[in-house]
Amino acid sequence: MQIQAKRPTPSVEIIDTPRERPPRPFQLDKLTSIPFFLVHIAAIASAIWIGATKTDIIVCVALYYIRMFGITAGYHRYFSHRAYKTSRWFQFVLAVIGGSSMQKGVLWWAAHHRNHHKFSDMSEDIHSPKQDGFYWSHVGWILSNDYDHTEWDRIRDFAKYPELRWLNRWHWAPALIGGAILYAIGGIHWFVWGGLVSSVLLWHGTFFINSLAHVWGSRRYPTTDTSRNNFWLALITMGEGWHNNHHYYQSTANQGFFWWEVDFSYYILKLLSWVGVVWDLRTPPAHILAGKEPVRESMTDAVSDVISPPVPPAALPTA
Repeated sequence: MQIQAKRPTPSVEIIDTPRERPPRPFQLDKLTSIPFFLVHIAAIASAIWIGATKTDIIVCVALYYIRMFGITAGYHRYFSHRAYKTSRWFQFVLAVIGGSSMQKGVLWWAAHHRNHHKFSDMSEDIHSPKQDGFYWSHVGWILSNDYDHTEWDRIRDFAKYPELRWLNRWHWAPALIGGAILYAIGGIHWFVWGGLVSSVLLWHGTFFINSLAHVWGSRRYPTTDTSRNNFWLALITMGEGWHNNHHYYQSTANQGFFWWEVDFSYYILKLLSWVGVVWDLRTPPAHILAGKEPVRESMTDAVSDVISPPVPPAALPTA
């Protein structure tokens, strides 16, 4: 029986977490990796070949940030951490927008992210730059055929919705339909800049939080991992760059804890709360902002249990 590694003592300093296993073997999943690299090649080659108009750039940037919101406010803050509440229909909208980013299924994404927080920078963490290097944490793990499965036991709260299970299985559908719409409206230029180029930028903007946000930046709060706060990453990810804040107190709708910490995902969620689309946005209490709450292993486990409450095993999907 494998013994789980003991979580280190929280510290503002970077903790030397030992690796208690061999390095992860790098095995590409051809069904995932071939399209991933082809999109990169097609995006670069097509952008050079056809050039760009002012409209192309606007479409590229707009779709980058719209879909980034689907990841940050949807996949991450809602589905992974349940940092606010919303209706079933808007929950589906968030899943579709996030799905159009081509970062696999919503339930797959959220389940793996919950696992990351439970074991952040420990041997069990599936995308830790400290444990397995920068490249693995940035893109290697998502291209590996070892992590294609959805960890249903980690996402029991949302697995009960059949429409989310459908999106999780057919996760390529939103991007495929979106690409067709772009081509129908704006031709090859919109397809290339709004679809291919925007998606490649979006991939790496998101992946930087798994990799660079554990390598580059400052630390305000004592945590058991290497999470950092980084203004530049916050700009390109609509607020996700305040990663040390987030790892210190996970279940908040805002990751920029102070007024000077730019968090556009939270600003949009706040606007949506004013018109009743979302509600009960969680924010950190005063003692959290002051750094008076120590991070404990039991706290991390408790958060995991609360956001994914038990359901009968027979109710869980098998595929």
